[in-house]
Amino acid sequence: MQRIPEPELMDAAGQVLAYAQADFAASDAAMVERLAHLCGEDPGTALVDLGCGPGNITFRLVRRWPDAAVLGLDGAPRMLAVARERLAAEPDLAGRLCFQEALLPLATPGELETAFSAVVCNSLLHHLHDPAVLWQVVAQLGAPGAFVYVQDLRRPASAAAVEALVAAEMASAPEVLRCDYRASLHAAFTVAEVAQQLVDSGLGGLQVAQLQERYLEVWGRLD
Repeated sequence: MQRIPEPELMDAAGQVLAYAQADFAASDAAMVERLAHLCGEDPGTALVDLGCGPGNITFRLVRRWPDAAVLGLDGAPRMLAVARERLAAEPDLAGRLCFQEALLPLATPGELETAFSAVVCNSLLHHLHDPAVLWQVVAQLGAPGAFVYVQDLRRPASAAAVEALVAAEMASAPEVLRCDYRASLHAAFTVAEVAQQLVDSGLGGLQVAQLQERYLEVWGRLD
């Protein structure tokens, strides 16, 4: 099945509200524990969450590693407004967690001065019309030896397979989430495509593999 790109930003009011209210607790928790397993419980003390949205993963990272500072980056102002509202309700995290608006690719090499010990990204890759910008930013922000963990949807082989996943995974979800999920599956990449992206970006040392029925994951440490 040929890839069909979708809009890069999710910032419509209805989308933001639906995602803020949705319960992704189980999959979000599983992703953070997968990261912990792969990095040997050592992501370092400066983490960045690319495409953080309303902060679901970002909050889990800062709670999972209490000695770490975490930055959430996203290009959607409404999504970040939700994340910041959540942070305001947890003032004890304010010294270690912050959110910043940024579009990929970063405007200048020095737009973010921190060299991060871990670069984490959940479900951003399939939104990008040019996937190379993600790998460019991963290399730009990661310190030498930084751990990289990217999880994303994997494109099914056919439109029928897409519809089967929508029916199985989103049967009781609001229509906006069902439509977004369908579009995201069509826009996702295959494992082979991501492997070539990594080689083309000079990140061929990272590993990529299928994860469960609908995901792929990329992991490893930067040279």
